[in-house]
Amino acid sequence: MDHYPAGNKDIISSLALRKHPEGGYYAETDRQQVTVPSPFAGKRYSSSFFVVENERRSLATSIYYFLSHDNPSGVIHMNKSVTYHTLHQGRAEYTLITPGADGSPPKVEKKIIGTNTAAGELRMLFVGTGVWKMSRLLPKDLALGTTPDRKDEVGCLITEVVVPGFHWEDHQFMTRKKLKALFEGVEGGEEWIRQLLPHVKKDE
Repeated sequence: MDHYPAGNKDIISSLALRKHPEGGYYAETDRQQVTVPSPFAGKRYSSSFFVVENERRSLATSIYYFLSHDNPSGVIHMNKSVTYHTLHQGRAEYTLITPGADGSPPKVEKKIIGTNTAAGELRMLFVGTGVWKMSRLLPKDLALGTTPDRKDEVGCLITEVVVPGFHWEDHQFMTRKKLKALFEGVEGGEEWIRQLLPHVKKDE
């Protein structure tokens, strides 16, 4: 990892971060007072996603989102809104799962948000609507945390902007049942289920 300018304890304290239901830590930094009609009104993306006609959403919202050595992974979830993830420090791996259309298998991608652009790392990551995603610190970075001081220097801080703004009604967590259904009959699907199952929210 590159130089880590601020320790995890200082980040959590100075930004007033609290634990996120998805894993990691967060603090909402902005919620636009301007509202817009939901672009998803009347559209069903799954049995869990349905927006009432004329429902309105904030134009945009933003949060700090942080993974640390003691809280190194989020769980798989989906937003209907698009999300922009911009790096402040550290790095993390994002797994993106785009459900297949018309019977095609889901597309699984892994992206690293970090500063080493020569190695393909991204300083900004865009995730479109209706894509399952999760983030985690890389195992090789976690392995660097051999002492309390070193653990305090392993993490990833981003800003996430959500457009239209985040509302829990537009969000869902992956479940064991949904994960198995997503990869049912897919070549290599059992291996993807094995890899991803630890990142399903435990109380779902």
